[in-house]
Amino acid sequence: MLTFRRATLADVPVLVPLVESAYRGEVSRVGWTTEADLLEGQRTDPEGVAEVITAPGSVLLVAERDGVPVACCHVADEHGAGYFGMFAVAPAEQGTGVGRLALAEAERFAHEEWGLPEMRMKVITARTELIDWYVRRGYRRTGELTPFPYGDERFGLPLRADLAFELLTKPLV
Repeated sequence: MLTFRRATLADVPVLVPLVESAYRGEVSRVGWTTEADLLEGQRTDPEGVAEVITAPGSVLLVAERDGVPVACCHVADEHGAGYFGMFAVAPAEQGTGVGRLALAEAERFAHEEWGLPEMRMKVITARTELIDWYVRRGYRRTGELTPFPYGDERFGLPLRADLAFELLTKPLV
């Protein structure tokens, strides 16, 4: 059974490798959310995860199976709308429905706990299969693009020169 809870600072040493495993390096290729062909380097670090956990209007939700974290996602209140990010599902759990349940829990939390009417997220445009996954879950592509932060190694080392983020939105009411 999958259970959800808010992350604490004690979770940081477990959540950083969870996020890294979902997106970077060879282990990420076990799942389908890998960015290994787009980016090298880190996806996050202990300071970044701790910041998400402790920031006002921010929560990092952890999905656990038998007490073991198998997924996490960041939910924040940004100017009256929910923001969804730092979404990671352990590669061995991808394709099992864990991601769908974690996304639904994040949407429920934003709407029921904080009363937010909409969820927003930014997805790398080169991740067409991921964008399609979100569209199947009710998200709308806005066409609003944000440049990738080239030169900021906190976001990884780009392997392509054409990376950008697209804003996706979904009404929660």
